[in-house]
Amino acid sequence: MSDKKELKISNKSDKPDNIVLRDHLLIEKAIKYEKRLPSFMKDYFVYLKGSVAVSTRAAYLEDIIFFCDYIVSESGLTDKDDIKDLTIEDFKNIKSRDINLFLGDFCPRYYKEREDHTFVYENNNRALARKKSSLSTLFKFLYRNEQLPTNITDGFNPIKLPKPQPDAIKRLDIDEVMIMLEAVESGEGLTDKEKVYWEKTKLRDKAILALFVTYGLRLNELRELNISSFNFSRGEFKIYRKRGKEVLMPINKTCETVVIDYINCERPKSDDLDEEVKDALFLSLQKKRLTSRAIRQLVKKYTSICMNTSRDKGYSPHKLRATAATSLIQSGFSIYDVKALLDHDNVTTTQLYAAHKKNIKRDIVNNFEWLDEEPQDITLEDIQVDNDLGHIGNSLDDEAYDKSYDQDNSNQDNSDKDKSE
Repeated sequence: MSDKKELKISNKSDKPDNIVLRDHLLIEKAIKYEKRLPSFMKDYFVYLKGSVAVSTRAAYLEDIIFFCDYIVSESGLTDKDDIKDLTIEDFKNIKSRDINLFLGDFCPRYYKEREDHTFVYENNNRALARKKSSLSTLFKFLYRNEQLPTNITDGFNPIKLPKPQPDAIKRLDIDEVMIMLEAVESGEGLTDKEKVYWEKTKLRDKAILALFVTYGLRLNELRELNISSFNFSRGEFKIYRKRGKEVLMPINKTCETVVIDYINCERPKSDDLDEEVKDALFLSLQKKRLTSRAIRQLVKKYTSICMNTSRDKGYSPHKLRATAATSLIQSGFSIYDVKALLDHDNVTTTQLYAAHKKNIKRDIVNNFEWLDEEPQDITLEDIQVDNDLGHIGNSLDDEAYDKSYDQDNSNQDNSDKDKSE
């Protein structure tokens, strides 16, 4: 019999139970990592609790465990056999060169023996940069906490990340979005087997896609939506962003219609559901909250139809976030408005989507006229007459200029004569 107990949360906050449970599961994951690490890092664990998001905290600890495993088994920097036995004295012997070897030589490609197989793992520069960030925060804290005599992070080698290119951003065009929404409504492009499930889930799928392309929601933001998240009388709904931020979003007529249709006509009644999913908005056919994997497969299926490609070439939910951003900017909305809607930390991220707007200079100039007068139709004869008049005018101007020049010279000569006298 298993000793593992189900985690129950006593929720006394105004957050829904599923959001509180999600955060607590991440906390439990972080605590599990902390128990595997040396005791001298306890102050660092406390520091992470108050300075970074729970998901970041777990990711940092996972990277540090990976580094400590390397110290014990690969580096030769210690005689310890278990990372739990590492001491601060072992860390005092670590130099920046050792970190650079770990990040530059070991991490890009390493091997792990598992039963009868040898697995090869690779990390690209983005993954290496995250590992470097995790180690930098650890060694900087140990230095500030007076546990290490020097700050070795200054000697870490830089890791070059590819600069995001606007043309590399994958997203759907506006006409492809319309084809996708038509496909989920009519079933066109689906196989016979897919149509069996589509008949039971088409309203749910339509509501999911509409919310994605309208608000640019992240996958977890959509997955964690509840019926109680929506206040249709006030025309708004609540989502929970990264780092626990609560945001009220206005709901437009399209999204209100598709969500209400799904709730009233397709979603199982709450009386037929388990207590833990009674309030969950998007449910599977098994009457459970939709998993992240199921939502990804759903999005890939319908995006592959509108792009006329295979299912495995379809787009992820994050590509629909990019679709929402570029569509809003192409419709004339400010990048600062789009930044607020998508919850970007920096406007430079939003500017990448703005680069997709074609002929932006022409659009700005054509829509910024100072005069309301309509341009007159001009013929070739008018141009010829204007040219003739121009020649006459130029001749008259030249004669007038010559007379004026002669007069000025005459006056100058008289003035010089007066001065000499």
